[in-house]
Amino acid sequence: MKIYEGLADFPNLQDAVVTSGTFDGVHLGHQKILHRIKEVAKAINGETVLITFWPHPRLVLFPNEHKLRLLSTFEEKAKLLRQFGIDHLVTLPFTKEFSELSSQEFIQSILVDKIHCKKLVIGYDHRFGKNREGSFEFLQANQSKFGFELEEISRQDVDDIGISSTKIRNSLEIGDVKTASTYLGRLYELNGLVIKGQQIGRSIGFPTANIHIPNDYKLIPKDGVYAVYTEVDGVSYKSMLNIGNRPTVNGTKKTVEAHLFDFQGDLYDRQVTIYFQSFLRDEHKFEGLDALKAQLYLDQQNAKNLL
Repeated sequence: MKIYEGLADFPNLQDAVVTSGTFDGVHLGHQKILHRIKEVAKAINGETVLITFWPHPRLVLFPNEHKLRLLSTFEEKAKLLRQFGIDHLVTLPFTKEFSELSSQEFIQSILVDKIHCKKLVIGYDHRFGKNREGSFEFLQANQSKFGFELEEISRQDVDDIGISSTKIRNSLEIGDVKTASTYLGRLYELNGLVIKGQQIGRSIGFPTANIHIPNDYKLIPKDGVYAVYTEVDGVSYKSMLNIGNRPTVNGTKKTVEAHLFDFQGDLYDRQVTIYFQSFLRDEHKFEGLDALKAQLYLDQQNAKNLL
């Protein structure tokens, strides 16, 4: 998959099969669109093009509202789209000025003049241009003018079990990682860098990797203890993870800490990926480290059983 920041270097494709959207999380509804554009491209010996936007439009248009948390960073989204076999990923810088483009200007200047779209495939609720004015009906009415074929994936096909990025976010915010995984079609993930912590876990026999999540817009699930897999250099380790302020040791800020069950070695300054399997329990304040240690043994056994 080739990635383009803007359209200055985009090649002149003969048979571009295009879709467009934020694709946050690349969930099962999104995946139906991806499978369809690949199917169409294969039939006409064309190439697939996905147009997305960065930053997320809501972060630009509504900066003062309750802060939007995203299911995927750009890097995570690109990795998933590569796995689904997309040929070209175009990321367009989303600015206030860009948001003022009318649907006709967007379609003509980008889809027609730059991408040379042969066929456009969109989801049932997708709209183009300023104030999302460009509907499927608008595209249909102007299809001959724009000169590309058009296909809409129906609500039933895209959304047959009510999948949406918002519903996945809501599930993660209450710790329901099982529902989130069902809608995503895979385990939810966090990517981060292992940094040095207070090493309290090590003192009670549960050394943890303190994981720094570099993107503050990335959604971190509800505080609590989880059964997870931790991937290090392509190897997956069964683990348990604590998200929270660590009230037993009077913690003052939220941390994300993983205890890997069968790992030996130093994790400092290494990139890791956490995959959420199950929620175990809420975070609690225990009477002391001995009580915490006893609970961690129980958590470890529960996590191993679930994993």
